[in-house]
Amino acid sequence: MQVYFQRNRILVMHLSFWLLYFSFFFYQITFNRRIEEPDYARSFYDATAQVFIMAVLSYLNYFFWMPRFLKHKILGRYLLEFFVPFFIIIYLHVLLKQYIYFEINEKYNSFLHSYKFFTTHSIIALFIVAFVSMLKFVEDWFELEAKKKEIENEKLIAELRFLKAQVNPHFLFNTLNNLYYLATVNSPKTPEVIDKLSQMMRYMLYDSNHNKIAISKEIDYMKNYIDLEKLRLENKIPIVFDINGELAGRQIVPLILITFLENAFKHGVSNTSKDAFVNISIDIKDTNFIYIVENKKITSKNEIEKSGIGLHNVRRRLELSYPEKYNLDIQEDELTYKVTLYLNLG
Repeated sequence: MQVYFQRNRILVMHLSFWLLYFSFFFYQITFNRRIEEPDYARSFYDATAQVFIMAVLSYLNYFFWMPRFLKHKILGRYLLEFFVPFFIIIYLHVLLKQYIYFEINEKYNSFLHSYKFFTTHSIIALFIVAFVSMLKFVEDWFELEAKKKEIENEKLIAELRFLKAQVNPHFLFNTLNNLYYLATVNSPKTPEVIDKLSQMMRYMLYDSNHNKIAISKEIDYMKNYIDLEKLRLENKIPIVFDINGELAGRQIVPLILITFLENAFKHGVSNTSKDAFVNISIDIKDTNFIYIVENKKITSKNEIEKSGIGLHNVRRRLELSYPEKYNLDIQEDELTYKVTLYLNLG
């Protein structure tokens, strides 16, 4: 029911107005003190005619006269097109009222034939037409806001796709380097690397196209990446990956975590560094998600500047995907580099 009202809110708004107007007018003429005993049938005819005539005038202006004025911006033409048929219809409506109440007492009949009644009735009709015209501007505002929101959403989606697309080539380049290294030394682990790369590419091409993915799949993707790095490094570097909390039913934006992991291996791991290490932890409690990556810092200044591009991209993705629901804390000293990402998954 709520979805129906949202889709047809304009129609509901108009119908509600005319229903309220009919009820108010019917009550007013039924309990008018000038009439000693209410004639409900006659009052119903009068109220129905009143609403019909007001609706005709209102929607002629709503769909025809006012749009023409907004298009051509000629005030004199609008006033002529509006007031000539307006007063003709009002005059005919007054004649109809006189016919409906022709048997009422002479005093009331005299009032219906007076200039005062015609003027008062015209002013009331103008107010009704003006009010319905205002509804047109309200509707246009709703439509404009909806279009603005749609354009903004399309822009955000396009930007997210662009940022995510920048992740994939970066990962592919690093992995192909790893595969090349293993192939040059004729490593028997090369088929295993190809299999894990195939699984990761399948995830990137298909699963990551969704707005959100199960955290368990994202973690499997990260584990495959870590396994590839372990193969390249021949398990000489201590790598710890701890996961705490319940994964079932939890979802996350795909490929939002890999940049920090890539940077840890790219700028913090080397076979020539004896004290290199990478520690990764994920802690999930209720809707709170904490992701920590810590590594030995052995990068050069130029490498740090290059890694800043990926960091900028992931910050932007976080802003678009988790507005006001994330906190990224980066700490570094001469020896270590630590990234802590807090997400609210609710």
